Amino acid sequence: MNGEHGVFHLITLNQSQAKLQRLPQSPHPQPTDKPIMQAGSLLDKFRATAQKAQIQATAFMKDSQAKVASESRGFVQSFTLPGEAEKCASILESFLADPSHPESALNAIPKAVLQRARGLAIFTVVKAGFVFSGKAGSGLVIARLPSGEWSAPSCIGTAGIGWGLQIGADVTEFVIVLNSEDAVRAFSLGGNVTIGGNISASAGPLGTGAAVQASLASPAPMFSYSKSKGLFAGLSLEGTVLIERKDANRDFYGSPIPAQDILGGRVPPPEVASRMYEVIEAAEGFDETGLPGESYIPSATGEHMSTGGYHVGGGQGNTVFDVDHH
Repeated sequence: MNGEHGVFHLITLNQSQAKLQRLPQSPHPQPTDKPIMQAGSLLDKFRATAQKAQIQATAFMKDSQAKVASESRGFVQSFTLPGEAEKCASILESFLADPSHPESALNAIPKAVLQRARGLAIFTVVKAGFVFSGKAGSGLVIARLPSGEWSAPSCIGTAGIGWGLQIGADVTEFVIVLNSEDAVRAFSLGGNVTIGGNISASAGPLGTGAAVQASLASPAPMFSYSKSKGLFAGLSLEGTVLIERKDANRDFYGSPIPAQDILGGRVPPPEVASRMYEVIEAAEGFDETGLPGESYIPSATGEHMSTGGYHVGGGQGNTVFDVDHH
């Protein structure tokens, strides 16, 4: 019995010691590195999550840019010369004086500017998108021939992408009056006309009178006119690249005729553009007799700025954009 009790006491003692070893040695536990390890783990998780989000955002930006650029190119390529000719005729009707409404000359491209123009570029630009904005445009360019008649039209287009919140679509119409042979040549060389180069263009005057004549004494190589939501506005095209639509020209004329030949008079003006020529001819023959001499230059917000003291030629004063050709 004593031997059995001895074994029992030994086992009991050993069990008690084991329990004591499992109990905390102090009512106030000593600090450990566990909280620090937890903070480090959270920081690593945060960094990993941020890196993953950055990778996803970069991929999204690249995909969005590619999508907008692709859609913009498709937008431009969907137009044909006959449709562009009809569109440009309508644009010119809203920019030029209407002989049946003489007062319209006070808010139109001046007759004097049109009569001395060496060429015209007429086009629209559509901007649309969300977060990434895309812009695409198309139109025509024509040149005045030595005989005084207008050349056949050559198709032009533009496309690009940008960054910024824009919901819905915004359509802007442009008419660029080419005041010099160098300006016409920029569109004739078959390359790109990059807005932002060394051939200056200024916001052109609107209206009638002596101030308009003064602006033509030493005009900029190009006058720019634009309308947004039906109102004239001195909008900038800086950074825009206008390209020759060789595909549209080829499809209409039946062969890859270069823009230089089209604008140089080697191609007869097509019947589909007759309405456009008629609008220009009517505005050039408009009788301004009896109209007051009032002229202005539109600001970017559509406000009327007096032509007095505002230089619209010679590259002096407020330049809207520059054009370079390669």
